[in-house]
Amino acid sequence: MRLTDEERAMADGAKSRAAARAMELLIRYGEALGAERLVEVTNVAGTWSVANPIVRDYAARGMDAVFSEFNLDSPEVVETPQAAVTACQLIGGLDARRPEALGVAAEVAALNEAGERYFAARGIAMHATCTPYQVGHVPLFGEHCAWMESSAVVYANAVLGARTNTEGRESTGAASVTRRIPYWGLHIPENRAATHLVRVEIPLSGMRDWGLFGYWLGGQIEDEICALDGIAQRPRPIDLKHFGAAAASSGGLEMYHIPGVTPEAPDLAAAFRGRRPRGTLRFGAAERRAAWQALNGRCTGEEVDFVMLGCPHNALEQVQLVARLLEGRRIRDGVALWVFTPRALGEVAERTGIADIIRAAGGELLSDTCPAISRIVPKGVRRAATDSAKQAHYLPAITGVETLFGSVEACVQAALTGRFAEAAP
Repeated sequence: MRLTDEERAMADGAKSRAAARAMELLIRYGEALGAERLVEVTNVAGTWSVANPIVRDYAARGMDAVFSEFNLDSPEVVETPQAAVTACQLIGGLDARRPEALGVAAEVAALNEAGERYFAARGIAMHATCTPYQVGHVPLFGEHCAWMESSAVVYANAVLGARTNTEGRESTGAASVTRRIPYWGLHIPENRAATHLVRVEIPLSGMRDWGLFGYWLGGQIEDEICALDGIAQRPRPIDLKHFGAAAASSGGLEMYHIPGVTPEAPDLAAAFRGRRPRGTLRFGAAERRAAWQALNGRCTGEEVDFVMLGCPHNALEQVQLVARLLEGRRIRDGVALWVFTPRALGEVAERTGIADIIRAAGGELLSDTCPAISRIVPKGVRRAATDSAKQAHYLPAITGVETLFGSVEACVQAALTGRFAEAAP
């Protein structure tokens, strides 16, 4: 790889031992990818967590050992420097405000709090969410970033027009120290052109439809880039959030274009950058039913004892909707309802009484994690319902719990009655 004088100096240790170890990692990483150089990044979203069991072993030797082993893949323990970029913590393994609600041991919660304080003092914003763009961690159009979390990456690329590949904890850790990441993949403008055309032949209305569309599309397109033609109703940010999360779960989607909606595609021709589509797909009623069947067809019944809402983490308007649907009502005995939102938005919900409505009905408003990340569900759960195609995809494999997918309204009704009754579209 070609290095600038500044990069060579960092690699030689002129800045710090941490920067030298980070550069060593990035050079190995870039060479493995075939990148010719590094690119300067100004925005990082990664994980500096001490909440999982592996990291707790490192923490016994101090937080610098956590950073060295977990974030730099360095057997040498180096001093954790101040972050050189705007950087934030993504979703983690527990709710730092309400660990007892998830059954997390007090000593684990205390260690997590100590880690948050340590890394926050070194410039990491502890947003603790899979949707940092909902709480102010928003890159500009064209900004080079280093982000983890598949649903966040596709939102950053497609909806915001920032530039990032799906990174890991080591590469984001190294980027936070050096302001560098390998210049490859979606950092390169010509790699961001659409390769496939998707003709949407039915109206898409609401998160359920967009989740089903995304789940079907990810399985078809995998990691290619598509342009969506025929979107009759302008999607909301929460629709695109669920669409991208679903497509990144069933496939590997990191980028898409919607002419007139996403910033790099004022029209269909711009999405393809003058090239011809390599293939054309069609999404209609049959494809939507197939996605529904793929998500729900393996369930052996309709009785549920757990409802999970908020993957990716809910926007405040979604939490408000749940509260409106629950107000003055009571969740059925034997059914748990967990609603997840970023901690910053959870604070708004707490201060404005929205959280009180959810808890008065018997539910929980939680932050910082989700069942797929924490691997925690209420004890004894056999079957769950969720408004997230992503969560419905992962929960059965991760927790062994049967999972039904549907609209927010159907999921809240299932929490109230103990039965998921939404018909297939």
